[in-house]
Parts: sequence; C-alpha cells; structure tokens
Amino acid sequence: MEECLGNDVPEPTAAERTTLAQEFVQFAMDAGVLRFGEFRTKAGRLSPYFFNAGLFDDGAKLGRLAQLYARALIASGIEFDLIFGPAYKGIALAAAVAIELARLGRNRPFAYNRKEAKDHGEGGTLVGAPLAGRVLIVDDVMSAGTAVRESIALIRAAGATPHAVAIALDRQEKATENGVDLDHSAVQYVRQQLGLQVCAIATLGDLLQYLAHCGDPRVAAFHQPVLAYRERYGVE
Repeated sequence: MEECLGNDVPEPTAAERTTLAQEFVQFAMDAGVLRFGEFRTKAGRLSPYFFNAGLFDDGAKLGRLAQLYARALIASGIEFDLIFGPAYKGIALAAAVAIELARLGRNRPFAYNRKEAKDHGEGGTLVGAPLAGRVLIVDDVMSAGTAVRESIALIRAAGATPHAVAIALDRQEKATENGVDLDHSAVQYVRQQLGLQVCAIATLGDLLQYLAHCGDPRVAAFHQPVLAYRERYGVE
C-alpha cells in the first residue's frame, strides 16, 4: 500500500513556510507572472497587483511551479488519492503536479474535465483516471469559488469525495456576489462552508512581507498601495 501524503512528514516550521512562500513570490516576479501597477479585477476593484498564472508558459517555469506546489502539499500533510484539474488552467497544473509528486515517490492518478462534452470516442466531460476516493483540486487562484463549486459537483456526481484544494496564491480578499462585497474570502468559504482543506503556496500577507523587505526600491514602493488595498478589501 502506497504511503499517503503527509505520512512521516514533520510539521513544517513557520520559518520553512515563510521561505517557501518567499521563494514563490520571487519566482512569480522573475517570471513576469506577478506584476504591479493598476489593474481592474473581475469584481471591478482597482488592484495594485496582478497575478496571471497563464504566464507560467514554458517547461522550465511550469516545472518550477510544480515543485513549489508539491513542497507546499507535502508540508501541509493533506492526504488525497487523486488530483483533479478544472478546465482550463487547472489541466496543465494538475498534470505538472502529478509528475512532480511521482518524481518524489508519491505517485497519484490525475484527471481533468472538458468544458464541452465529447460526443464520440470515450465521450463525456471527464478525461484521465476514474474519479475515486479523496480528490485534490489544483488551480491557480480562487476569486469567487465558482470553479471549485463546479469541480465539486463533477467529483460528487462521479461518486468521489472532494477533499482539498491547492492554489498558488490566496489573495485574502472579500469575495463578491452580484457586485456586493461579502464578509469572507473565497478560500474561507471553501474551508468553512464547503468543508474542504485549502493549501496555498503563498498569501497576500506573504506578498506584503516580500515587498517590505525586498532590496529593489522600485518594487518596495508598491508595499503601501498593496497594504492599502488589503485594508480596504482584505479579510483576516
């Protein structure tokens, strides 16, 4: 019987979590995935930073990202039986994370969905391993939790158990519904209302820590705007 993730893995120290998060923020900056300026979010907010995981767009970047996901998952102690990637960004992420975990001796099957059902061949909307057991959903960020809810419905319909979610960045900001700010974030909703564990490589708090201590004054100048954004839209 193959060991579950988390078995015999010591609880990571706060310093180790911080190191991993800071590595991720630096990597996202170097890759051009994390940018600063003025960006309009889906919720209509004017954000001083923008995170676009679609720019992890070559083999080296995707491989490095998968390493960070795998390290965060192992450190979290979350156990799961299958990896699921929601269309579309989650597909590449799930495959890459599955490859990296297998390289580390923690082989897991993976699957993903199509947004359009296939009417020939194997048919249906699901591709890959049959959904079974405790399922980990891998995606880039959670803005409103919509993609997670859709994934949960697919997983339950297949007879499996939605168990946890892994994301790259937790923005730690209020979710919105019909243009109204809610008193919780998408991650909090998934944890508290849907009952799933959530593993994030880094959070907005980690980004602020990076900005407060980075040696580049051009980048450090965005610490105050990001802090002001968190004070206006953030959640604890």
